[in-house]
Amino acid sequence: MQGFRKYIILLIVGSVAFAALFSFLTYRAFMAPNDQKTNSVFLVPPGQGLIRTSRLLNEAGLISNKDIFRVGVMFKGQERNLKAGEFLIPPAVSMNDIMNILVKGEVIQHQLTIVEGWTSWQIEQYLNSLDNLVDPIEAPPIEGSILPESYHYTYGTSRFDLLSRMQEQQLLLLDQLWDSRDPDLPFTNVEEAIILASIVEKETGVAGERSHIAGVFINRLNRNMRLQSDPTIIYGVDPKGFLDRGLRKSEIENKDNPYNTYQIDGLPPTPICHPGRAAIEAVLHPMQTDDIYFVADGTGGHVFSKTLEEHKKNVAKWRQIEGSRK
Repeated sequence: MQGFRKYIILLIVGSVAFAALFSFLTYRAFMAPNDQKTNSVFLVPPGQGLIRTSRLLNEAGLISNKDIFRVGVMFKGQERNLKAGEFLIPPAVSMNDIMNILVKGEVIQHQLTIVEGWTSWQIEQYLNSLDNLVDPIEAPPIEGSILPESYHYTYGTSRFDLLSRMQEQQLLLLDQLWDSRDPDLPFTNVEEAIILASIVEKETGVAGERSHIAGVFINRLNRNMRLQSDPTIIYGVDPKGFLDRGLRKSEIENKDNPYNTYQIDGLPPTPICHPGRAAIEAVLHPMQTDDIYFVADGTGGHVFSKTLEEHKKNVAKWRQIEGSRK
């Protein structure tokens, strides 16, 4: 009987020692760095459980043993705290470090840029081309309703949520700028200001010219002169906002195009693109000028004039430049 007791005691002691050794080795493995040499991206979809996460981490080579990771996470009571998202896993990190990354939930931030002067068609095409977004856009947003700038987002963000944020940013900007606009502008509401800003945006890519061109258009509106802006005709021909050729004479003379500012009085019915902050500010604070004409100068900018005679001479110079280039 006494020998049996000794056997039981030895068995218990051995079991405890084995358990302690197993726990120690498991702990060492859980805390040991992996052999990764570079950053890795690891995605946890919403609703994914610990078992699948452990297996995928193991398959990606980020942990050495899926069972040890699962036991370690459960031992620390974090199995329900792992977040979904796209995570950056640095090199040479332990299972414990990876667990903490997934618990902390600091997902990767991506950035996209909406370019000033893009049309709704271009924005739709761009957002639909980003494969880390969800909810494809099937109809373009309202022209002129978005503020072009850079936006941060995370993997799996809805394209519609992004569009809503872009439109909200424009509304916030207009709230800031509208009340401080110059007096006696030839438009009475924000919508008309955005229409004119979209034309200014399309007329020049030179930052220093925007307020000057806005001043010219303001002068023309005040004198009941037609705006005669080529980009408006182009938008009426194709709402994508660009052509792979020059305008035809028949298109300039077309009175059925509601965007043809050579044929209609005042502003076109809608914006022709999404203007940026600078173009909006230029329209609300235009340059004080007597100029009522401008034409390309061959360097990417424009030359301005106060009279039709001056303008004709500038147009002739531009035709010579065009001819020499051809």
